[in-house]
Amino acid sequence: MTETQSSDPISTGLQRVAKKAKESPELAFTTLAHHITVDLLRVAHRRTRKDGAVGIDGQTSADFERDLESNLQSLIDRAKSGRYRAPAVRRVLIPKGDGRTRPIGIPTYEDKVLQRGVAMVLESIYEPDFLPCSYGFRPQRSAHGALGALREGLMWMRGGWVLEADIRDFFGALDHTKLREIQRLRVQDGVVLRLIGKWLQAGVLENGRHHRPASGTPQGGVISPLLANVYLHEVLDLWFHREVLPRLRGRAFLVRYADDFVIAFEREDDARRVHEVLPKRFAGYGLELHPEKTRLLDFRRPRYWGDDDPASFDLLGFTHYWGKSRRGASVIKQKTMKARLRRALCATSQWCRGHRHAPIAVQHAALSRQLRGHCAYYGITGNARSLAVFRHMVLQIWRKWLLRRSNKARKAWGWWNQLIERYPLPPAYVVHSTCRPEASP
Repeated sequence: MTETQSSDPISTGLQRVAKKAKESPELAFTTLAHHITVDLLRVAHRRTRKDGAVGIDGQTSADFERDLESNLQSLIDRAKSGRYRAPAVRRVLIPKGDGRTRPIGIPTYEDKVLQRGVAMVLESIYEPDFLPCSYGFRPQRSAHGALGALREGLMWMRGGWVLEADIRDFFGALDHTKLREIQRLRVQDGVVLRLIGKWLQAGVLENGRHHRPASGTPQGGVISPLLANVYLHEVLDLWFHREVLPRLRGRAFLVRYADDFVIAFEREDDARRVHEVLPKRFAGYGLELHPEKTRLLDFRRPRYWGDDDPASFDLLGFTHYWGKSRRGASVIKQKTMKARLRRALCATSQWCRGHRHAPIAVQHAALSRQLRGHCAYYGITGNARSLAVFRHMVLQIWRKWLLRRSNKARKAWGWWNQLIERYPLPPAYVVHSTCRPEASP
């Protein structure tokens, strides 16, 4: 049971909205602001991460909680009266595995709470609209659900032609005008639309300079994933199911997680036609497919297994490829992408280097958390080998930096064997197993 279901005033109101949205898919909601209440924001506050970085005002969750009821009431009053001013998002650069950096936005804490409250209201409207092919940032859905659906669909078709697509800078290129047009199809409440408009125009603060981009969603904002789903639901999901599928000669299906998606086709001619028209469809909404990362792949089941360069494609951190089951049958397997594995090991090495003088117990606890976190995502059926490699390399990295914490050379293995016997790392574990459904959290 979710928090909204366990709180009667919130649950009843949003359930009525969801029911009406499901019964009337063409209805535009004109009165929604009355659902944004102190009770709703109190739930939003509980759902908001408390240990996140602070925004430009320096306010922490603890600061906000010191006078919680007063702060929530003030937030509601300002939001509904139009006096609320969306603060700029503090931008920081996070290093990527390839040496480049990725910008991350950090909103203020009260902005996160308000965005989450509005997102809860909008979710009750849009969730009945969203199609089963969409898995990103939705209740009861996950990346593992998308991976499972992709594998099952390809096995169902016995392989086929895979269109692997990449949208260039989607969250920074989303067209505000088009988004407003799409929103007004379902939401016409002035308070809600005004708040979303303020968040879109808030801009970012970087190195003391305030930038107001003409496109894109609020970076790091709680509401950004929902706005992205609303946009791509219209641009891609509905278009594919209403206009593309009826015109195809063979079977096909779409799997999308936020802005990452793959389309699989049974027939090559269908795949090539969609591959040709897809960039035009996206261009009409101000989006561009990355020409080097968007490709059409022959992913049919191989006839011969001596191919030195078997077909494969990547999605959500996994490489998908044809392999053999234990019984010798041809199956689609999924393993950790090499780039993701390399990035995780690089992060481990940097941590061990910076904390090599910390107590062994502290290092052991941190590395154990990292290993469990890695397995929590990458621990799927068929990926046990990659998990074992990761654990083995973590041990080697740990040993390497422990050797450097003293000037005395330790060439014997005795000390190391004793250390890992006393501080063993958890085993590499398949968390999301198709053989053990109950293993999945």
